[in-house]
Amino acid sequence: MADPRFFNRAGPYTLAELARRSGAEVAPGSDPDLMLSDVAALDAAEPGQLSFLDNKKYVAAFSATRAGAVVVHPALASKAPTGVALLLSRNPYKAYALCAQAFYPATAPSGKISAGAHVDPSAEVGEGTDIAAGAVVEAGAVIGARCRIGPNATIGVNVRLGDDTVIGANASLTHCILGSRVTIYPGARIGQDGFGFAMDLAGHVRVPQMGRVLIEDDVEIGANATVDRGAGPDTVIGRGCMIDNLVQIGHNVHLGAGCVIVAQAGISGSTKLDHHVVLAAQAGVTGHLKIGAGAQIAAQSGVMRDVGPGEKVGGSPAVPMRQWLRQVAALGRLVRGRNEGDGRDD
Repeated sequence: MADPRFFNRAGPYTLAELARRSGAEVAPGSDPDLMLSDVAALDAAEPGQLSFLDNKKYVAAFSATRAGAVVVHPALASKAPTGVALLLSRNPYKAYALCAQAFYPATAPSGKISAGAHVDPSAEVGEGTDIAAGAVVEAGAVIGARCRIGPNATIGVNVRLGDDTVIGANASLTHCILGSRVTIYPGARIGQDGFGFAMDLAGHVRVPQMGRVLIEDDVEIGANATVDRGAGPDTVIGRGCMIDNLVQIGHNVHLGAGCVIVAQAGISGSTKLDHHVVLAAQAGVTGHLKIGAGAQIAAQSGVMRDVGPGEKVGGSPAVPMRQWLRQVAALGRLVRGRNEGDGRDD
């Protein structure tokens, strides 16, 4: 159970209601009127709580669970213990996420602007928006309805935020336009100068960065991530992108819809990712490349060439996934052989 000091729980809900909200199907033999009051992990869930199975590694925990109901793929439904109700879904994790959102909905803003906030008289603030103490909203900024601006966040001159957008504590936004339902987590920096300069032995000369950052609807940008504004063209973050903590996105980068960029990854200037690209943790992509739709880049990879649509690559320099896995396996055999030759077992 989530700590009630930090999380407000809704419900209870019937199994049928959770099926409706999640797009799952009540399994034959399961009681659609079963009442469920919370969500929990398979090994911790109790009767009256909902859990899920998405990874085959946890089938044993599924078979032993005491949960009242479990969201599961139809192919694994037969592994359920006797008496456990089932919600069947082809995407159990997504269905569970929608159920969990029902039990723990986001807190609605109250429309309060703290006396400790500074809002320039020329700024526009939409109805129902919260602005916390220490936040600064500068001249000409436009904030949509039902937004939340966290403590000490800075909304720069002429920045625009769409409706239902959340800006975390200590985040700073400048030279940017955000769509609706965007979440910027604490400490993120959006719209600062891109890293552009002409190198010269007599002294490097900064190139003015005259573009913007355009963030489309339903984007999340994690804590302490940075998104540089464009040098002339804009930096663009496409609809529905999920960007993790500590990610660096350089100037003029263009992310298509639904990209997932994981912690500590970096994308150099002017590189374009098509839709639904996945860039795993600590991967790096050099500048002026094109990454095709649905491509997947393994963790800690160094990408130095274009990657085609649907291609999976890994390593540094990145190569096709199968080739990289063979390289890793060969290196492992080499290391083991050397250790055995030295009489070592580490």
